[in-house]
Amino acid sequence: MSLSDWLAPKQREVLHTYLNEDFDMLILVGAIRSGKTFIDNLLFLYELRRTARLAKQNDDKHPQYILAGATSDSINKNVIISCMNQFGVEFKVDRHGHYRLFGVDITPVSTKTMAGLASARGFDSYGAYINETTMGVEPVFQEILQRCSKPGSRVICDSNPDQPQHWFKVDYIDNDDPKTHKKIFHFTIDDNTHLSKRYIERIKATTPSGMYYDRAIKGLWVTGEGAIYRDFNEGKMVVDEAPRELKYCAGVDWGYNHPCSITVFGIDEFGRYYLVDEYTERFKEIDYWTNVAKKLQQKYGYNMPFYCDTATPAYIQHFKNAGINALNGWKQVVPGIEIVASLMKQGRFFVWKNHTQNFMEEVYNYQWDDKAEDKPVKEMDHVMDSMRYALATPIHLKELKKQHQTNSRNNIKAGLKRFGL
Repeated sequence: MSLSDWLAPKQREVLHTYLNEDFDMLILVGAIRSGKTFIDNLLFLYELRRTARLAKQNDDKHPQYILAGATSDSINKNVIISCMNQFGVEFKVDRHGHYRLFGVDITPVSTKTMAGLASARGFDSYGAYINETTMGVEPVFQEILQRCSKPGSRVICDSNPDQPQHWFKVDYIDNDDPKTHKKIFHFTIDDNTHLSKRYIERIKATTPSGMYYDRAIKGLWVTGEGAIYRDFNEGKMVVDEAPRELKYCAGVDWGYNHPCSITVFGIDEFGRYYLVDEYTERFKEIDYWTNVAKKLQQKYGYNMPFYCDTATPAYIQHFKNAGINALNGWKQVVPGIEIVASLMKQGRFFVWKNHTQNFMEEVYNYQWDDKAEDKPVKEMDHVMDSMRYALATPIHLKELKKQHQTNSRNNIKAGLKRFGL
């Protein structure tokens, strides 16, 4: 098998730069599934070999190297397990959760919160590999850079793009000072020539238009501008009838001075979602909304879950006390919007004609805030929020369960392999 069979052209370009050019920082940034992490995992192993050689020259018995990622789970999943599966290496793990390979001590550092500072301090490193860089906070990133003080130390980073004012882009990628000695590579999904044409076509067809498409497919640093649900098509998505055999769920966005909204969606056997009911009102007390929920229970089933905004836990408890299946809604706004927008892009989102009050008005006026970082304008958003709770929460929970099962299987396989089984 030749190198061209193993690595895509953009990955070979990165490897050539790594092997032949001088740099202190190597940054790979761009689209999802574009091959960034695979080549960086390979370079990570190269760096550990290089660290071992430098340590031998320096008579350093315990050379240290930093492996950073958003969380310990993402470090294990994206790098450790992937390296074992893809390259057949075997990491030793000590009781502190540190890894060892080729005689190098590898210290994991979580970058998502300031707590990662504690793991990054107190030692000098021969280098660092930072996965999912934009997921981290800048002080931890800066601390990692400062730890890489051994002669010849280098830092390798990869990330998907974020909004254009993100600290990683402004302070590091856009920093044109030649003394940074950095090399930068931009990836699009088409750079991964090992993906099937059919897969790429499907991902492009199902990724929501606008910000999500530009970041995930083109690998661009863009803001969310204009309408959020650009793929909503009234001509195709507003239907005269909804199927009768549906499984129902509801979303609740609490309010008083601002409207409170409850939306009900039905899901058919093909995974298509139908907005079948909406109640949106101002200046109504919790008892009113409890009665509304009970009417919806009678209509759609007493076990129907109501995924609620967690900002008012007393109202959720009031629902529960009344025998309503009230559950905490998933509060992540932008990822939740992406899930709803994906359903629209895939043609799996429908609205039952004449069964809504405010949905049609809000969906066309729900806008990204050009003065904030990836946030919607807090206007005309009450139905939009309740819809997001109803749709994104169960989909997110299902994906979490799937990831947990996959991680458990991978951890079992890695453990068996570690013990030679």
